[in-house]
Amino acid sequence: MAINLEDVRVFAAVARAGGFREASRASGTSASSASEAVRRLEAEVGVRLLNRTTRTVAPTEAGARLLERLGPALAEIVSALDVVKSSRDQPAGTLRLNVPTVAARVVLPSILPAFLAAHPHIRVEVTANDEPVDILAVGCDAGIRYEQTLEKDMIAVPIGPREQRFALAASSAYLERHGRPNHPRKLLEHACLRVRFASGALVAWEFKRDGEALKVDPTGPLAGNLGNGVDLLVAAAIEGTGILYLFEDLLRPHFGSGALRPILERWWLRFPGPFLYYSSRRHMPPPLRAFVDFVRRPAVEPQG
Repeated sequence: MAINLEDVRVFAAVARAGGFREASRASGTSASSASEAVRRLEAEVGVRLLNRTTRTVAPTEAGARLLERLGPALAEIVSALDVVKSSRDQPAGTLRLNVPTVAARVVLPSILPAFLAAHPHIRVEVTANDEPVDILAVGCDAGIRYEQTLEKDMIAVPIGPREQRFALAASSAYLERHGRPNHPRKLLEHACLRVRFASGALVAWEFKRDGEALKVDPTGPLAGNLGNGVDLLVAAAIEGTGILYLFEDLLRPHFGSGALRPILERWWLRFPGPFLYYSSRRHMPPPLRAFVDFVRRPAVEPQG
């Protein structure tokens, strides 16, 4: 049985108002359309629901029983719709993000706690993945990537620091044993710890100072992937195994503790920060809309 919910609502309105004209005035519809809606409902259930005369319209016994049970049901439907409508102001659901490991470590920790506190009905699932992926194919709403790896048909929104640097570091013990290089080319004489992309390619050691840019390809005893291998490389650098070239954000805590020392700071390469990106080909889910709006907020709210 395919019942039209609008026909049920019109029947309840007519029965309560005691007439088609009265119900139509209250609902802003015509008396004829209200009459047709009731006729459709009666035909569907196979029972007369309203007794009609030239002067009155009143529920039949079956209509009265239906009206009695419809009251709570219609109220529940209205309440359910109100919850859905309120989600425009309090979005709910799951936001799925696919991000590189460095973003999971240094970008999201400064954003997600405040976002989740502001949106208690949203749940966030994060997949850290350094390989390029089709976010829609893997079931994610959005991702974080750097500009050079963004797909052209995606919408991109700046997220996190707008400028980052690759830093060079070694432990005091290493520098005492092998000396401190005074130029990037001198790194070719040192034991260097290399980072690999998921593709297997080594991360290039690039430097820039006063308009001079150069790239070196040093060798060393240890290499690890950009994701899970980073912790091993950092630990090895702290133990004095060699010099490490890595995101400054990942090395900064070890600079603060003294476990590592910065090298050739004036040569550190600067590059644009990451972007939150999502498809322009589909409707934006409420959790994603809320996250995009949150990311776009000014970093410092104006004081009133």
